[in-house]
Amino acid sequence: MSYRDLEIWQLAKQCSIEIHTMTLRHLPKFEMYEGGSQIRRSAKSVRSNIVEGYGRREYKQDFVLRLTYALASNDETIDHLDTLFETGSLADEQLCANLREILTHLGKKLNLFIQAVRDGHRSSK
Repeated sequence: MSYRDLEIWQLAKQCSIEIHTMTLRHLPKFEMYEGGSQIRRSAKSVRSNIVEGYGRREYKQDFVLRLTYALASNDETIDHLDTLFETGSLADEQLCANLREILTHLGKKLNLFIQAVRDGHRSSK
């Protein structure tokens, strides 16, 4: 099994790609290096922390710590998304709602996965 088999990594990958695409297609130029950069980095951090945690899965506390970092980065991404919408930089309300829904779903999955790892269910997806 690989980290690529984890549903949470697959969702995080989807989120990071969709966030990246959104910043390139839907944000004004001045946001490319401000809010756009911040939200791209936090979205990519989610999947990177899942990968790093998976690589250290033999050390349960390290695995949980990295998954917790992934969850925190996911929350940060939601906050950046909300800020972009609230400031008018992201004007597409439906796109914002769709991205928020995907990120919220990922956050729920991450919480469940963290609990499963804590409880010792190593084969949890």
